[in-house]
Amino acid sequence: MDARFEEFVAVETPRLLRVAYALTGNPHDAWDLVQEALVRVGLKWRRLADGNPGGYAHTTLVRLNIDRGRRGVRERLPGVLPERDRPVQVDTELDPALVAALRELPRQQRAAVVLRAIEDLDHAGIAERLGCSVGTARSHLSRGLARLREVLAEEEVRGHDV
Repeated sequence: MDARFEEFVAVETPRLLRVAYALTGNPHDAWDLVQEALVRVGLKWRRLADGNPGGYAHTTLVRLNIDRGRRGVRERLPGVLPERDRPVQVDTELDPALVAALRELPRQQRAAVVLRAIEDLDHAGIAERLGCSVGTARSHLSRGLARLREVLAEEEVRGHDV
């Protein structure tokens, strides 16, 4: 295996995992997305190595998550499952309330908000990752942020009622 690819994986995995966790709200699903994105980068490594493999990996990760939602079907595992899941560690400092609120957003809006807040991308960068126009990315971000504010406000009101 190419040493540069191994180094890339070691450096990029925590970043990808942080974004994937914000997108999915589930550490296991996040790890699945990261693994699939890294597999796809690995398959094209020779072509990507001298370019921008990190950008390709992040774009792939976001699109895989969107596609996962479009399919709407959870995979079913055959056979006997282990009694306990192994914990997946996500090295991130995302507030659990924020992660829960992000889960309430449609996938495109969630992706736009995560790419803006975590990846610090502008509208053009978000559009590139989502595979849409800048105007559509701007709309996803605006609607996603508005809905996120509503969900967090509702949660705050419920918290005070307890």
